[in-house]
This record gives sequence, C-alpha cells and structure tokens, in this order.
Amino acid sequence: MTRVLLTGFAPFDGEATNPSWQAVRAAAAEPPAGIEMSAVELPCIYGASVAVLRAAIEEARPEIVVCVGQAGGRPDLTVERLAVNVDDARIPDASGAEPVDEAIVRGGPAAYFSTLPIKACVAAVRAAGLPASVSNTAGTFVCNHVFYGLAHLIATELPGIRGGFVHVPYAPEQVLDRAEPSLPTEAVTRALREIALTAVRTRTDIRVAGGATH
Repeated sequence: MTRVLLTGFAPFDGEATNPSWQAVRAAAAEPPAGIEMSAVELPCIYGASVAVLRAAIEEARPEIVVCVGQAGGRPDLTVERLAVNVDDARIPDASGAEPVDEAIVRGGPAAYFSTLPIKACVAAVRAAGLPASVSNTAGTFVCNHVFYGLAHLIATELPGIRGGFVHVPYAPEQVLDRAEPSLPTEAVTRALREIALTAVRTRTDIRVAGGATH
C-alpha cells in the first residue's frame, strides 16, 4: 500500500466553504485500490499552514503529498509546475496577515519544481473526461506558501517523499450570484484520485507540450 497524504484548505476571504477541502476529504474516504490515503485541512494562514502540514507528514509518513487549494476564476483543475520563494498578499490571510515581498524561507532557492509527474497527471485527468491543464504559477498567497514549504521540506529533510500542488475551481454553490466558472466537488474528487494514482505509478513524466505564451 502506497501512502498518499492530501491536504485542502479551510475557507477564506469570506467564503463559507472551500472546495479543496471538500474534495480531498471525499477522495481520502474512498481511495483507489492499493493506496492508503489520508487528508488534513490546513488553515489559510501564512506560517501556520506549513506547521500543520509538517505535523501531518510526521503522523501519516506518506510517500506522496498532494496539496490542493482553491483558485477562484480558473475554469479547470490545474497542476502546478513551480513554487516561488515569496509571500505577497493581495488580501489578508485568515489571521489578518498581509506580507508583502517577504521570502518564505530566507536564503532558500528562488523556486522549486514540483516532484510530481505534472503532465502525466493532467493527461490522466483529461482521459477521465475532466478539464485539466498545467499551471506555471501558484500565485503568491497561502497556496504558493504551502507548495514552497512542502518543496523545501522535501529538498532539505524528506528526500524520500514526492509532492506538489493542485488548484481547483470554485464549487457551484460558491458562484450562484456571480458569473464565474465552477466544477462540482464530485468531479474534483475523481480528478484527485486520478492524480494520486498517476503519481504512484509514474516516476518519469511524459514529454508533451504544457507551456504557455503568457
């Protein structure tokens, strides 16, 4: 049994729910065959989110970590390529913190690449009939903070783990009064199971175009 840890976020910015936590909790409740899956909810707070992540890794001892967050406005599930070493808040986190141009890890690398097979994961989700693409930015809010924190842990302390980050659209109930794209939680849950399976089975990523012109 391969151990996979999924993380989602608590609601933030006035939202009543967060589709990332809804989906990872559902995925962990019914994991794919051959996978032992656990889920943890992270606070949408700089610093504290990585502390909770570290504790969850110590408890679950996973071989793969897939962190998941909400990217309102994106139309599809996006597998992140890169985490950058900067916190730059456009809105406050759940504690009211608004860091500007602050390093996540002082003296750390400018960026880390995901150690998941990101393009194979996108292909698997698409093969399941769900929308997905590679993303080259996880933003500079708490999602990127967690992604970079995870990548730094892997690079400096936990080389036996592979991990990365996935962004998901709004849930339908979040956009009843606004014209924004959304994806049902059941669809996001299926996509995350496909990503977990692909990460377990794939060590070398597929070589297909997944870049962007802007």
